[in-house]
Amino acid sequence: MSEDRTKGQAKDVIGSAKETIGKAIGDKETERSGRADQAEGKVQKGVGKIKDALRDDDGK
Repeated sequence: MSEDRTKGQAKDVIGSAKETIGKAIGDKETERSGRADQAEGKVQKGVGKIKDALRDDDGK
């Protein structure tokens, strides 16, 4: 598994936590930041999946 997938997953989880905390304390900026982190994490995980697929194709 590529490093991008791992880092992306971490960003997604951290973003989810930030969004939840932002909602709990009524901080819209933290909420938005959490959603942005989640989106960035999802994109990075996608990049990692593509890299893994390409690497797997090269090995055949």
